[in-house]
Amino acid sequence: MATSQELSQDVRAFLQYLRAERGMALNTVLAYGRDLEKYRAWTSNGGLANYLQPAMSELSRYIMHLRDEELAAVSIARNLVALKMFYRFLRMEEKVAASATELLSAPSLWARIPHVLSPESVEKLLAGPQPGERFYLRDRAILETLYATGSRASEVVNLEMRNLFLDSGFCKCFGKGSKERVIPLGRPAQNALRAYLEQQRPDLTKASASVPWVFVSRGGRALTREMLWVLVKKYVTRAGLGTRASPHTLRHSFATHLLAGGADLRTVQELLGHANIRTTQHYTHVDRDRLRDIHKRFHPRG
Repeated sequence: MATSQELSQDVRAFLQYLRAERGMALNTVLAYGRDLEKYRAWTSNGGLANYLQPAMSELSRYIMHLRDEELAAVSIARNLVALKMFYRFLRMEEKVAASATELLSAPSLWARIPHVLSPESVEKLLAGPQPGERFYLRDRAILETLYATGSRASEVVNLEMRNLFLDSGFCKCFGKGSKERVIPLGRPAQNALRAYLEQQRPDLTKASASVPWVFVSRGGRALTREMLWVLVKKYVTRAGLGTRASPHTLRHSFATHLLAGGADLRTVQELLGHANIRTTQHYTHVDRDRLRDIHKRFHPRG
C-alpha cells in the first residue's frame, strides 16, 4: 500500500514537472503545492486508504472535508483542478490506472451547490448585533453591507469612504482584476451605514482622521478578511444557524434571493462581478433545488 511519504515524493515530482517541463509560473506551482498539501494531510490522517487507488466515495468525502474547512466553492474547484492534474501526471508516469483520472472528471464530484441561508435566517443574522454592545453599530453596518451588496469579504474590508455614496444609495466595489462595479444600497443598509459613520467611526479613527476605509478596528486600522470572518461567525453562532455560514454565504444568499425574486441572470452577474455568466448560473441550480424541495413537501403528488 502506498504511504504518505510516497505521496509527498510524487507531489514534489509533479510540482517539478509543472515548473520545468510545463513552464508554469512559480506562483501557480506554489498554489498547486498548497492545495495538494491539504490532500496529503487529509490522506495521512486516514482519509484515503490508498492514494494510488482512490474511490469515488473517498474523493467525495474529501470534498466534504474541504467544505467543513469553510473553503469557498471556487477554492474547492481549484483544489479539484490540482488533484485532476496530479492524477494525470501519475497516469503519465504509469503509477495509476486511467480510472483514477476519470473519477476526477465525474460530474457528481463537480456538483458544487453553494450553501445559502433562507431570507428568515438572514434576518436572524442581521439582528445579531445588539444595542449596548461595543461595536454594535459597526457590526450591524458590516452585516447589512455584506447582504445588501453581495460583495466578497475582501471587497467589504477594502471599501473606502470615497467610494460610498449614501445620499445616492450606492457604492463602488473593486473586485478581481480591479474591475469596478456600482452596487445599489437598500434603505436598511443605508440607515445602518449612516448611523455607524456618524455615531461610531469618528471615535474609532481619532488617531488618524484620514483613514480611508469605511470599516475599521478599535485602533482605526482596516479590518482584515480574517477579522471579518470571525465577526460573521460570532453572529452566525448567536443566531443558531450552524457552522457552515460565512461571509461568502451572504454573497451566495444575495444572489439566490435576487433570482428567486425574479431578477434576470445578467443583472445578477453584473452585481456579483462575475466575468463569466456560467459562474452565476450556479445560483439557478440552488434555486431549482429549493423549489424541488418545496414541491416535494407541499404538492399532493410531490
